[in-house]
Amino acid sequence: QVQLVESGGGLVQAGGSLRLSCAASVRTFSEYAMGWFRQAPGKEREFVAAITWTGRNAYYADSVKGRFTISRDNAKNTVALQMNSLKPEDTAVYYCAADPRLSSSNWWPGYWGQGTQVTVSS
Repeated sequence: QVQLVESGGGLVQAGGSLRLSCAASVRTFSEYAMGWFRQAPGKEREFVAAITWTGRNAYYADSVKGRFTISRDNAKNTVALQMNSLKPEDTAVYYCAADPRLSSSNWWPGYWGQGTQVTVSS
């Protein structure tokens, strides 16, 4: 079983930065693709970023491309999301996610964390 715990959420002004972290309990962490999703009130959960097993390839939603960076540390079983140039529309609950498979499109992982709130003020 996979357990994911997010941290690092909080309140930040527009244009500021925030770094989210996710700790995974799975022993075979390096064999899982990892990602971040977010969900704003009244909206569907949407894809933000994903990273392959080795961290060689990363993928981003168009809305965050150039501003967010996903990374992983397989030695520590962690994945991070560095968020720069934050906008009010980035406000949402951010979820860490994991799955052995990474789809080319419409990826929906099998394991999820509880989420961490990110609020960006104007």
